[in-house]
Amino acid sequence: MVIDYEKEGRVAIFTINRPQAMNAMNMEVARELYEAIVNFRDDPELWVGIITGAGDRAFCGGADIKDTLPFMREHLGWEHWAFPPTIMRGIELWKPLIAAINGLALGGGLEIALTCDIRIASENARFGTPEVGLGLIPGWGGTQRLSRMVPWCKAAEMLLMGKLIDAQEAYRIGLVNKVVPQGEVMPTAREWAESISKLAPLAVRAAKEAMIRGYSLTLEDGLRLETSLEARVMETEDFIEGTTAFKEKRKPVYKAK
Repeated sequence: MVIDYEKEGRVAIFTINRPQAMNAMNMEVARELYEAIVNFRDDPELWVGIITGAGDRAFCGGADIKDTLPFMREHLGWEHWAFPPTIMRGIELWKPLIAAINGLALGGGLEIALTCDIRIASENARFGTPEVGLGLIPGWGGTQRLSRMVPWCKAAEMLLMGKLIDAQEAYRIGLVNKVVPQGEVMPTAREWAESISKLAPLAVRAAKEAMIRGYSLTLEDGLRLETSLEARVMETEDFIEGTTAFKEKRKPVYKAK
């Protein structure tokens, strides 16, 4: 197994476990991560996910070229190559994800982190998209997501020059939420995940859906989407529980219903 998939209460933890290869993504990682993410998506008892890498050197060093390049060449043609579905492309997931970035996040590793909603980085983390140095471009959404999350000129610097940035620069440009010492990455990610899991899960998912789907819409269409999603959550038992608990001055007990 190259993906360690653990369940801790309402929180799912996905660990890419190839430290000897800088947790690089090969076909086995892609398939196991897909299976774990689908299980997480479909499990009603799990509300928040954390993705990290084994060891302290790398979150994910990108694609394992020796393994993935032959696959790409075999399937490359007029049709897009048939890589397994991933959270980067092919899977819709409204449950929130946190990236606990404990070292290098390069290429596909950065692209995994970009699909997460919250990113916690260790002080030794470094980020980059070195694909242009290999005659490639980021193919798992890097060219699209990075330029939407940080200033255009910084995205261009990383994408067009293959330039790496450190954790403090990533924080300065808004690529990560927080930078912490190496040993605090997972404790902080767990703390944030637990905070989210105390909130109304269906409302959290609706808020994420509104953010993601609304990004490509006009403001007017985005507001319509927001209204429809708000109407949907107001029909849930969790909405009744949340407002009732507020009136009764107690903590709500949500059930994702």
